[in-house]
Amino acid sequence: MDGEQVALIGPGLLILLGVAPDDGEATAQKLAKKTSELRIFEDEAGKMNRSIVEAGGESLVVSQFTLYADCRKGRRPSFTNVAKPDHADLLYQGFCKYLAEFGVPTCQGRFGKRMLVSLENDGPVTIVLDTLLF
Repeated sequence: MDGEQVALIGPGLLILLGVAPDDGEATAQKLAKKTSELRIFEDEAGKMNRSIVEAGGESLVVSQFTLYADCRKGRRPSFTNVAKPDHADLLYQGFCKYLAEFGVPTCQGRFGKRMLVSLENDGPVTIVLDTLLF
């Protein structure tokens, strides 16, 4: 953390992206498509009825391997079920590319780097997407 501002977005999504060892290019594309089409932004009536594309939102994607922390045993999380950095970075870049192709202006954090991320949460709405479920 050297004080450099890497990205800044307006209204939209902060996406914390975790990659599993068996995830592939198709997974990245499928997740980006689902993310771009998910109706989670309010319409004029205040109902969650618009996608990020329809709402004109932006996205900031931050690689977050700790999403795959296994806390079932002991007091220290295990990270044995996370993708290796080279594989994870490839899919992180792919997800960001696909998200932009689906019409979402996309900024990225720095893969594998420690970052200070600020969020102003208007909601609060937090949604977990797992490609095994769709």
